[in-house]
Amino acid sequence: MSVLQAYSSLSSSSPRATISHTLQLIAGAPPIDPPSCKTLIQLIIDDLQAVIIDGSPSRLIRDDALSAISAVKGLGKTPHGAQVLASVPNLKCLMTLAIKLETAPDASNEALKCVANTLLLSEPARTRLLSQEIDGGNICVDLLQKSATPESTFLSSRVLFLCTASSHQSFSFIESIVETKRTHFPGNGTILDVIAFKLDDLIASMQVGTKMSRDAMTDLLKFTFNLLVHYPKLAPSELQSPGIVCSPVDQKVMGDFWNSRLDAILPPLVRAFQAIPLSSPNPLTSPLTHIIHSLITIPVDASSRAVWFGTCPHSHSTTPQPSPPESTTSSSTGSSHDSQSTPKEPKARHIERAISSVISAGRRSFCCSPRSDSPSAADCASRAYELLDMTLAHFLPGDIDPDDPAVRDLCKIDGDTSLDEILCPLVLLITRFCLGDDDAKTRIRQWLVPENLDRTHPLEKRADLLGRCLRLLASVYHSTLKDAMGEMLYAMCDSNASSLAGYFGYGNVAGFLYHKGVVSAPPVSAASGAPPTTASGLPINPITGTVEHPSETVDMTDEEKEHEAEKLFVLFDRLEKTGALPPSQNPYRKAFQEGKMG
Repeated sequence: MSVLQAYSSLSSSSPRATISHTLQLIAGAPPIDPPSCKTLIQLIIDDLQAVIIDGSPSRLIRDDALSAISAVKGLGKTPHGAQVLASVPNLKCLMTLAIKLETAPDASNEALKCVANTLLLSEPARTRLLSQEIDGGNICVDLLQKSATPESTFLSSRVLFLCTASSHQSFSFIESIVETKRTHFPGNGTILDVIAFKLDDLIASMQVGTKMSRDAMTDLLKFTFNLLVHYPKLAPSELQSPGIVCSPVDQKVMGDFWNSRLDAILPPLVRAFQAIPLSSPNPLTSPLTHIIHSLITIPVDASSRAVWFGTCPHSHSTTPQPSPPESTTSSSTGSSHDSQSTPKEPKARHIERAISSVISAGRRSFCCSPRSDSPSAADCASRAYELLDMTLAHFLPGDIDPDDPAVRDLCKIDGDTSLDEILCPLVLLITRFCLGDDDAKTRIRQWLVPENLDRTHPLEKRADLLGRCLRLLASVYHSTLKDAMGEMLYAMCDSNASSLAGYFGYGNVAGFLYHKGVVSAPPVSAASGAPPTTASGLPINPITGTVEHPSETVDMTDEEKEHEAEKLFVLFDRLEKTGALPPSQNPYRKAFQEGKMG
C-alpha cells in the first residue's frame, strides 16, 4: 500500500497509534510520484486547516500537528511539492499554523520551515506571502520580535530574507517596515530596533556557544543587508558624494545613498563586529562576513565617527596585534538543512558596484543628524586591520605568490569560493574608513608602513601584511581583489599618486597607477607626505621603495649576469601582466621576436 493510500484510508475514528505511524512513514518515505505527492500534501494541509484553524472534524487531532507538518515538510522539498504549498490558501494556512501553535514551539517552527523551503524553491511564493491576503511579512516580523530561541529567530529571519530577496516585489514591504513604529515593541521602535535587540541577544548566545546562534545571526544579517541596500533607493536619501548622479532605483549603487532612518542599525552592527567569536583558521566566515556586508553600506563620516572608532585617543604607532581566533564552527541543526541552501545572493554584484563607486568617491563631508545611541568604545579600524592581517596570513602563508595554485586549493577547502569573494568586502570596508575619516586613514597607513619600516629588503617579498598586499597588486587570478587592494592603498595615501609611489615604490604600484592614467613615475615631493628617507636617514629608492645604496662597479661572473638577466625578465613580465607595460614595449619580447635571443 502506498503512503497516499495509507493516509487516505484513515478517518477520525482510526486508532491514534495508526495515524501517528502513518505520518512517520510519510515523513521518512523516499520521494513519491508527483501526482501522488501533490494530492497527499493537500490532504494533510486540509486536515491541519480543519483541526487547528477551523475547529472542524478531521483525521487529525491537535497533538498530531508536529508529525503532520513534518510530513508536509518532507513532501514539500521537491519542486512539485513546493508548487502545491506555494498557493495563497496553503501559504496562509502554514503562516496561521505558525501563530496558532506558538504554545507548541516545535510545531510552530516546523510550519515556518515549510514556508522557508517553499520560498526557496518557488519565487512567486515570495510575492504571494507579502500580499495583503496573507500578510506573511508582518507576521514574521512579529514572530521575530517575540522569538525566544536562536532557532525561532533563524526561521523568521530566513523567511524575511527570502521575501526581501526579490527586489521590486518587496519594495513596498521594505518601506513599510522601516517606517512603521511597532506598538508592541518597547519604545515603539521600527524593524531596525527589533533587529538591534536580536543582534545583541545573539552576540551573547554566540559567546557561550548556544546551538544555532551562528545560523540565526547569519540569516538575520542577510535580511538586514536587504533593508540597507534597498531602502535608501526607495525613500528620499542623501547623496554620499557630490559627483553622484541620481539614477533609477535599479541602477543606484550600494553606498551612494543613505537615509537617516537607518542610523540606528550601526551601533549593534559595530558591537557584533567587535564581539562575536572568530572562527579558525580563517576568521572571515559567516556571520562575520555578513556583518561586513552590512557595514559597507553605511556612511563613514564625522557624525558617526564615535560609533565607528570610539571616543578614546588612538595611538598611531602601535600596530594592532591579531588575537588568536577561537576554534568555532557553525552549529547547524535540521533547520538549516531543511531550508536547503540559500539562493545565490546578489551581494557580489552589489559589492563590485560599490568598489567601482569608491574609486571616485573621494572624501565625504555631510550635514546629517548625529547618529543615535551611545558611541562605541571599540575601534573598527583596528579590528578590520587585524582581520585583514589574519586572513591574508592564512591564505597567503609566508611569501607565497597569490597566483600559486595552492592558494586556490586552500580557498576551495572553505567552499567553492575565491580570494576575491572572501576578502573584497573587508578591503572595501577599510577603503571606506580611509576615505571617510582622516585619523583612521593615518593610523591604518602607519600600521602598514611605519616610519621604522625595514626597507633594506624588497617590500613585495616581505612575509607580512605589507608584502602580501603588494604581491596581490601583481596578481592575475584575483583581479577583483587586486583592484580593491589598489584602491585601499591609494585611499590610504590621500588618493595621491606621488604619495602612493613614495610609500610603496613606483615599481610595486605601476600597474595600478597605469590604469589610473599615470603612465610614468610621478615625482615624489615633500608635499606628498611620503618619506624620502628612512628613520635612520638613508635615502629611499622611489622605484623600489627600499634603501638606495650607492652604485658600485661590480665584476660579475657569467652565471651572475645570467641570474640578473632572469630577474629583469621576471620584472618586465610582471609589468606586462599588470598592464603597466604594453607587450610591444617589453624589451625581452622584442628581442625574442627579432631573433636576438637564442
